[in-house]
Formats: sequence, structure tokens, C-alpha cells
Amino acid sequence: MAIKGNPGDNRSRGPASIFIVAGLCCFFYLIGVWQRGGFAKGDSKALQITKRAEDCSILSNLEYETHHGDQHGLVDDPKLKIKQFEPCGEKYVDYTPCHDQMRGMTFPRENMNYWERHCPPEEEKLHCLIPAPIGYITPFPWPKSRDYVPYANAPHKSLTVEKAVQNWVQHEGDLLRFTGGGTQFPHGADAYIDQLASVIPMGNGTVRTALDTGCGVASWGAYLFKKNVIAMSFAPRDSHEAQVQFALERGVPAVIGVLGTIKLPFPSRAFDMAHCSRCLIPWTANRGLYMMEVDRVLRPGGYWILSGPPISWQTNYKAWQLPKEELEEEQRMIEEIAKLLCWEKKYEKGEIAIWRKRVNSESCSQRDSHVTLCDLSNSENVWYKKMEACVTPYPETINSEQVSGGELKPFPERLNAIPPRIASGSLTGVSVESFQEDNKSWKKHVKAYKRVNKLLDTRRYRSILDMNAGLGSFAAALESSKLWVMNVVPTIAERDTLAVIYDRGLIGIYHDWCEAFSTYPRTYDFIHANGIFSLYKDKCKTEDILLEMDRILRPEGAVIFRDDADILGQVKRIVSGMRWKTKMVDHEDGPLISKKVLFAVKRYWVVGDNNSTILR
Repeated sequence: MAIKGNPGDNRSRGPASIFIVAGLCCFFYLIGVWQRGGFAKGDSKALQITKRAEDCSILSNLEYETHHGDQHGLVDDPKLKIKQFEPCGEKYVDYTPCHDQMRGMTFPRENMNYWERHCPPEEEKLHCLIPAPIGYITPFPWPKSRDYVPYANAPHKSLTVEKAVQNWVQHEGDLLRFTGGGTQFPHGADAYIDQLASVIPMGNGTVRTALDTGCGVASWGAYLFKKNVIAMSFAPRDSHEAQVQFALERGVPAVIGVLGTIKLPFPSRAFDMAHCSRCLIPWTANRGLYMMEVDRVLRPGGYWILSGPPISWQTNYKAWQLPKEELEEEQRMIEEIAKLLCWEKKYEKGEIAIWRKRVNSESCSQRDSHVTLCDLSNSENVWYKKMEACVTPYPETINSEQVSGGELKPFPERLNAIPPRIASGSLTGVSVESFQEDNKSWKKHVKAYKRVNKLLDTRRYRSILDMNAGLGSFAAALESSKLWVMNVVPTIAERDTLAVIYDRGLIGIYHDWCEAFSTYPRTYDFIHANGIFSLYKDKCKTEDILLEMDRILRPEGAVIFRDDADILGQVKRIVSGMRWKTKMVDHEDGPLISKKVLFAVKRYWVVGDNNSTILR
């Protein structure tokens, strides 16, 4: 162990004073919080939050030998020059490449186009490491993180002022405190959700997946975890400063996104429930285009919640300071579009209205004669595809009682039950037997992972990203109230399995890893990369994918790569120039298996004066 600087001088010691020379580090959470900037005005609250330190050894048994890779000169050959990546400047601390504000402003404002994904061309990509802000510390464990975020991690105050009356977030010394309030739930998110639960069957596993459009700081999604409901929340990069960043710091699933001109990056019939709480989406624009898109991603029998203007405009227009004629017309049009979509209105009280999508098309014969139906065979082809003013057809049923697309088991039984899309044979190349075998294999893989990275069974990792999720069996094997997994199905994957992942009660998103992910830096505590570099071998540079992984991985976050040995040798060389520590091990089935596993940890470092960095 080496300690740099004068032990009595916290400034010279830097934010992290401990590191292990002989391989991957063993970091202690409570010590780390104390050393990385300390507590000022927020001392008492922060100490209460962090009074229980957990076992934070990241990897064990650092010195054991592998049987492939190193001996062939693929990893540590001193003759191979390692490229050292320099840190980006301080202005890039919150850099989101495909949602850059300046680039976005060059696109049309019509239909929110300027808030959508606009990625930099190859010649404008950064090839440096995005730094963490000075004072950055590991987030508090869930559920403490739901309510408290270290101010140094997201040092933005505008919402504490702009939304002060609505009680979104408060700045208290070294902390940001999230009270669970919101524009539409002044009595707190719990009370608001309980009101919804009087109509929608939450808490019994029937409703598991939710979509929160225009999520703000995602308090709705944060408190839904109490009901064992997981929400995919999204909001644009610029409507309110750092709202999605706050959600992610709290440990709540969220991505940067907007209902604009392109389809949402989710499959059809994915969500049990969709929600808009004063989300400022023009639902009646473009002949109800955005309601049609919600209908596409909503399951048969799913619920749509709209709270805030124009609901109950008669009693609220004065408080909203909006013309009652406009509000009246807006609600009339929403009701008309909902009827056209064959949604049944189940509830309206105060500023909340709830509709339910019919379970099949048997009662929707009039709908089909009044709308343009989308091409069902093309319904999952959504990546950068324009939204269409058409209604997604229901899959066929044999009687009026059958749930279109198949009925799902309640969660958590849903997690390992045979998904209807597999049982029906609609997912080509995946049988019931291969699904069960996949489940079995990933349980074995995860068990082996936990023998090496013992933190997988603790609260150390809250947000996990699976870059090539397949059938979602990695996430299913990890399933725990302590964590959530963002399951990514690459757009170039052999099979489109994202709908099956949602059938299992998990969440995920489509993405092309040749581009940046729609998230802020330092979003994920843990990344799983199974076969991702084999998949993208001839598509884009390994270096670019690894730099993006570094951008979205938290300092001291962990990565597990699973791929061919020669590919992992190349990965190991690259990340050694990115301030990561690594160790390659054999496949669980022995050294003769060509696939290997590479464990890695991103070292702690932050931006320093004059754009230098502090590294420990």
C-alpha cells in the first residue's frame, strides 16, 4: 500500500488516498466518503446515511494464474506499446456526445427534433477520458440514495430554485435532498402512487414495467420500487438542468430522450403502464401521433395515466393561468384520440385521468375502420425510424377473452416463466428448451462472477448495464431489490430479443454501440459486456466502445468482459491506458475453452487544476 502526500495534509493526499499496487483495489466505502472531500454543512445527515459501511473489496485472489492469453503475448508483452489516454478538459465533466446542447441547437425546433439524438461525426469524436468533478464520491447505497445525492457529484442548483415551490429537490450543504414531491404530487410520491393503485393493480405483480415520459427527477419511478414496479424514465437533456442526471445519481433507471420525430427505442407491447405527470408533451399534436406511439409500446390491458393540464380544466384553469377554451379543446381531443385507439377511460378525479388499453381487438372493430393500421411486421424496426401516424394492430386472438399477444404471469413468477413470444414460436431461433438452457447457463456464469467480485451480492452496485443482453438471463440471475439492470439489445444483434426481456418483467433499450449511449457520464456502477467486441469487430473501433464505457462507468465501478481470448487481450491493452486495473481468468468450464473472462475496475480520479488529473 502506498500513500501519497503528507498524511496530515488532506489537500496533498487528494480525494482518494488509498490504492493497491498488486492488482485490483479494495476500496472501503465509508473511508472513501470521508477522504473524498469530507462533509461540511451536511455532516450530520451524511454521517447518518453512511454510518454502516459495507464490505467493499472489489475483487479477490488477485494473483492466480490464467492458462491462456498472457503466455501468448496477447496481454502483457512489453514490446507492445500501450496507448495512454489523456483526460478531457474540465468543461467535459457532464459531456453527453449525442445530446450535446450546441449541436442540438443547429437542428429544427419543430416537433422537438433538436432535443433528439444527434451524434458527432467521426472527426469530432473525443478520444480522451471524461473526468469526474472534484469532490466526487461513490453514491450512497439504495434506498438512502433515493433521498440524498452528494452535491459534488451533480453540482447544479437551478432546479432547487426553479422548482422550489414544487419541492422537487433541495440543496442542503454538501447534499441534494429529494423530498419525493413533485408538481402533481404535493403530498408526496407515495400518496400519489397510492391514489393510482386504487385503480391500477400495483403491488401484486400484475403491473411490473412502467414508462415515465418527461420524468423530471424521476420521483415517480423512485417510489414505484416499493410496489415492485420498475419504471423506464426519460426526459430531454435541456428542459430542466440535470433532471435525468439527478435521477441516475439517485439510483433510478432513466435515459435522455424525448417524444419527437423518431420512434421510442423500445419494442411494441413492452410496458404494463405509461405515465405523464405534467410532462409538457403535446398529446394532441400531429393527429395524436404521440398517443399512437404510447399505444404501440403499451401492452394490451395496460394503463395510461395523465395528470395535470388539461385534466379537470373546469376547476383548475385559473390556478394554471391558462385559457379555459384551449384547455377544454385539448381535453376533448385527448378523449377523442383515446376513443379512437380503443382505450377505455377508467378514472378521473382531481387532475388525474386513467385509461386502459383493451386486451384485444374484439371490441375495437370500429377503430380499425377509422384509422390507418401500421405494418405489424415492421413494428420492432424502431432505431432512428420516423414515427408514423398509424395504429399498431393487436396480434390475433381466437376469442374475446384471450389477451392479445399472450397473458403474462405476475412478477416475480414472470421472470423465469416461458415468455409468450417464445411459447408461441414467434421469436425465430429460440425454443422453450433453448430459453431454459440460457437461464441455466447464466445462473452458472453469475455464480462464478460472484466468487471473484464479491460485491455483486451487496448494495455496492445499484445501476448495472448489460451491453448485449440476449434473453435477459444475466439480469434474471442477478434479480434483487438492491439493484436494477438496463438490458441493451444491440441494433445489429442476431435476434431482436428486447420484447422477451420486457415479457420477463425486466427493462431495456435498443442501442448501437458505435454511438454514445443516451446517458450522462458516471451513470453505471457495473457494466457487463458479453461478446460485444466480437459482435462489433468489423463495425467500429474497439477503442471507441471502450471510451464510451469509461464515460458512463463510475469511478471505482467494475466491468466484466466475456469474449474470445485474443479479443480480450486487445481490450486489456487498451484499458490499461485508460486507468483501469484488470485480471483475465479462464472460463468456468476450464482453460481449454477459448472464451475467457476479463474483470476490470476503473480507478478513481477527478479533474484537477489546469485540466490535469488527480489519480490514486
